[in-house]
Amino acid sequence: MRRPLATCLLLALPALAQAQAADAPAVSAAGSLLQVFVGLVAVLLLIAATAWVAKRFGIARGGSSSLLQVVGSASVGARERVVVVEVGESWLVVGVAPGSVNALTTLPKGTLQPPASPISGAPFAARLQQLVEKRREK
Repeated sequence: MRRPLATCLLLALPALAQAQAADAPAVSAAGSLLQVFVGLVAVLLLIAATAWVAKRFGIARGGSSSLLQVVGSASVGARERVVVVEVGESWLVVGVAPGSVNALTTLPKGTLQPPASPISGAPFAARLQQLVEKRREK
């Protein structure tokens, strides 16, 4: 008697599994894609917000120290630069190229003065008016 009962149960299992599968809601591919897209947008917004907060509050990048500061730099070629670095009470002028950094000279610590330009003293509107008048004279 146990064998026919076990056989009936084994035959009924696929029918029970099919009935449970019919009751379960179908998973929508569009719903899954929408969920992934919303998650991706949320992560990107979180990264952007973190970068904005770091920039806003001046959070320094790792590796920066108060002992060494870049005073200024100028490009002298496609990939070459001359950089003035403040170290303690002196300035080092170094040449930077791909794969090399060479010390050019050492200077005593100084103060920065803005470069003199003919336009810097005059407001934009006044300088524009001067240029227009010069053009009319020609």
